[in-house]
Amino acid sequence: MDDRIRHHWAAFKESPFVPAAVLVLIVSAGAGLFAGSYTYAMADPTPHRVPVAVVGVTHETVRGEAFAAGMEQALDASLDLTYQPSLQEARRLVEEQRVFGILEVHGSDVRLDVAGAAGASVAQLLTEAAPQVAARIGVRLTVRDIKPLQRGDPRGLALFYITLAAVVMGFIGAVQLSVHASALSPWERIAATAAYAGLGGLSIVAAVDWVLGALDLPVPESWFILALTMFTSGMVFTMFNTLVGRWAMVPTWGLMVLLGNPSSGGAVSWPLLPSPLGTIGRWLPPGASVNAQHTAVYFSGHQRLTPFLVLAIWALGSMAVFLRYRERHPGVGRRPRTGS
Repeated sequence: MDDRIRHHWAAFKESPFVPAAVLVLIVSAGAGLFAGSYTYAMADPTPHRVPVAVVGVTHETVRGEAFAAGMEQALDASLDLTYQPSLQEARRLVEEQRVFGILEVHGSDVRLDVAGAAGASVAQLLTEAAPQVAARIGVRLTVRDIKPLQRGDPRGLALFYITLAAVVMGFIGAVQLSVHASALSPWERIAATAAYAGLGGLSIVAAVDWVLGALDLPVPESWFILALTMFTSGMVFTMFNTLVGRWAMVPTWGLMVLLGNPSSGGAVSWPLLPSPLGTIGRWLPPGASVNAQHTAVYFSGHQRLTPFLVLAIWALGSMAVFLRYRERHPGVGRRPRTGS
């Protein structure tokens, strides 16, 4: 009986049912994790610390303090108030995306300037809470959006969608190279990844800007960001394909989609994300890509180097691991010979 059990177990381990059973479990768990990760990040965005600039001597006025305290209570969050000597200085902080609004108080008049382009979800929360607070305190309120979103993207989600497309198609391209062009040499594989990333980035720009007109993109900069994102995503899969073989999709999907996209700040601004996601997201490829693209489209002249460094480190690091352990990559060194 024991010999028969061992025989059947050995036969089962050599059969295609083992990977099929593992895939059933992974896909089932992945469906729940996929839904859970996005729901956790996006279904009920809650403000934590919202940076707001305060102009002039507002902090010395009773009404200014009362309005700020009332906003904190209404938002169930802490306003991170930064006192500035002039409106010009406050505007500079908005352009640098260091604050999400500007608060001015002059006697019984309160003006709240929000920046929809800095974070549509944050601007919406501030705009909805401010009238209630003003009515309770007894001040006259004016709300302005000094940095509105583009007309074709009223909810501020288009940049998230184009980044999601670049991330997903980036590693799908690498998957297809492994399946249909497995005999490519390491440098040929890198060149092919760069080629589809460049063309894919241009294709996304053409679709959302030239064809649909949803966004007015700064073409060279947006194209470069999307291409770099696709290349990075492709190289991340290639690295995992080298390290764990046919199961590479599991860590790639977990890093780039389950963790990276919900924490990117594209669909829900970072101040509204759960604190760990808001911190981690900036250092993952999707978050870095959203950050760079967001600045390129809405805050021209204030682009930062950090998002590009994050993407470059992930891309070059993945490429270095792939080249270091290239003999372990499926297909490397298996180019069919031609001729006799």
